[in-house]
Amino acid sequence: MSDHVETAWDPVGRTPKPIPASSAWRPGDHPGNRRFLDLGWLPLEADPRGGIEATLAYETWGTLNADATNAVYVAHAFTGDSHVAGERAEGHLTGGWWNGLVGPGKPIDTDRYFVVSANVLGGCQGSTGPAHPHPEDGRPWGSQFPYVTLHDMVVAESRLADHLGIDAWALVIGPSMGGMRAVEWAASFPERVRAIGAIGATAATTADQIAWHATQGAAIRLDPHFRDGDYYDAAPGEGPHTGLGIARAIAHTTYRSGPELNARFGRDAQDGDVLRPEGIFAVESYLDHHADKLARRFDANTYLRMLHAINTHDVGRGRGGVEAALSRYEGEALVVAIDSDRLYPLSDSERLAAALPRCEGVTLLHSEVGHDGFLVEGSGLDDAVRAILAKVEEGVAVVR
Repeated sequence: MSDHVETAWDPVGRTPKPIPASSAWRPGDHPGNRRFLDLGWLPLEADPRGGIEATLAYETWGTLNADATNAVYVAHAFTGDSHVAGERAEGHLTGGWWNGLVGPGKPIDTDRYFVVSANVLGGCQGSTGPAHPHPEDGRPWGSQFPYVTLHDMVVAESRLADHLGIDAWALVIGPSMGGMRAVEWAASFPERVRAIGAIGATAATTADQIAWHATQGAAIRLDPHFRDGDYYDAAPGEGPHTGLGIARAIAHTTYRSGPELNARFGRDAQDGDVLRPEGIFAVESYLDHHADKLARRFDANTYLRMLHAINTHDVGRGRGGVEAALSRYEGEALVVAIDSDRLYPLSDSERLAAALPRCEGVTLLHSEVGHDGFLVEGSGLDDAVRAILAKVEEGVAVVR
């Protein structure tokens, strides 16, 4: 084991502390606002055992109306979780990741809608995943945890809808991986979704996207502290943080745009560190910061499971292709692209929109930021979400 102990600054930036081997939420930790649903036996597409016993961690906001027509499901992105809205608090390592969009008086108005979000199957913030106890020995699943698909995740989410008494969501919406799950909902359960919102997403992952993911996965697996995925008993500071951090740095580069990084950092340099005594560029320091932040709230095995889920995403798999898979969906559809997104470019959204019978084309948002524009931009996305919800409400009123 290395003599070097990696450290991270605490949330208020006062004292350094070692990074735990995994920053996953574990049974016995403070639940925060999470609720938990025992899913029972859940079949999995590619698991040779056929499936697993699983639990889903979820949160809700607002009140479900009498006829259960006001339910909105918000699907989180790659490293997100169920904490869509709210403050950072005990049990929640970060504040709500979509506070700008979800809440009282906001586009997804929790005074009008019953909003639900769950941590995905295989996640690390409450739902059954690699850091959870294995049912046979109580030790973390680690390397034994199966690789799951977006379809598996959506089947788990459908069980949650059943539990909550929701026959059909008014809207399933999400950015990036969340948008891909919205698309999977439209193909897997078209009768249970009145509208979908896919933001910065795709109907099928491309070779270019898989290539970016390949380097991220390699960075984690080649970290000597990864130990083939069985690192949960490692002391703080001795987990696979270097590999996870490099993976995050690669990913974060694709989440932002070249012009934005150039404008913010240019070629500015600063003093070096132990690893780079010759000095580092400001943009390197920025990537280091995001690597450190992720290590304090995520898990390396979960990162690999999420990569696999996105890599295998193809809504047309086993359904005759993308167009055939989505042709049965009769609900409303919002497809949003960000003009500076170099990870999920406009062409991905155009193909998706063309395959959805009631989609009126791509809503193109301007942002200097890149893929992460869905997190930092305002009115364009706000207006689009309000408009799709208004269409749903008009449809419900006609049916009544």
